[in-house]
Amino acid sequence: MTTISVIVPIYNAEKYLAKCIESLIQQSHTALQIILVNDGSTDQSLTIAEQYAQQDARIQLYSHPTNQGQSAARNIGLQYATGEFISFVDADDYVDNDFYVYMLHHIGNLDCVQIGYRRVTKQGKVLIQRLPRHFYQFTSPCMRLYRHEFFTLHHLSFPMGMIYEDVIFSLDFWAAKPTYKMLPYTGYNYLANTNSTTATRNLVAKELLFATLNEKRQKSTSFFHRLLILYTTIRLQFHFKRYD
Repeated sequence: MTTISVIVPIYNAEKYLAKCIESLIQQSHTALQIILVNDGSTDQSLTIAEQYAQQDARIQLYSHPTNQGQSAARNIGLQYATGEFISFVDADDYVDNDFYVYMLHHIGNLDCVQIGYRRVTKQGKVLIQRLPRHFYQFTSPCMRLYRHEFFTLHHLSFPMGMIYEDVIFSLDFWAAKPTYKMLPYTGYNYLANTNSTTATRNLVAKELLFATLNEKRQKSTSFFHRLLILYTTIRLQFHFKRYD
């Protein structure tokens, strides 16, 4: 059976972590390598993760003594991933039982499949349900199933020292021109307004993000990559102006 490496970065997610892990161990597709990376949590997250690791042999637990950021946690997960495919799930989110069966059924020889998501409350009420309309609609790495070989071939990883690391990672991923398919499926449940792995988005972080985008655009020799960066910059400026 095809193995999927599921990487879960954890930081102070004690209120939500059990539901996240339960949604993984109850998957219809059972061939999972579940990699939990505790990133210096100061609550009971590590204890919860240890309890699950003792109960299920598919779970591998790694822990940082201090908080190093979501990128570091994901990169540790990538370092230990052995599956044919890779998936990312945030510790305060959860997935439907057929999440991996559905994506595996459609990925074939592609490098990636992209799905939509539901934004839900703590009680499970659906606030928003969104399907992917174009390949760069969502910057979160969690709404995709990736072929591991593609990561290795293009040396993909998450940038360190940033809050908006998903944006830069997604840029690098799409710039590598993966073969992909968008699927009419919303099996990923994104929990709104939590304080776990998602850090507070502040002005300094945004300035660093735009400086990084500008530097990448100036250094890039690919027209497609420069165009993608320009589109991303404009889109983010509009988003921040609308929601800040």
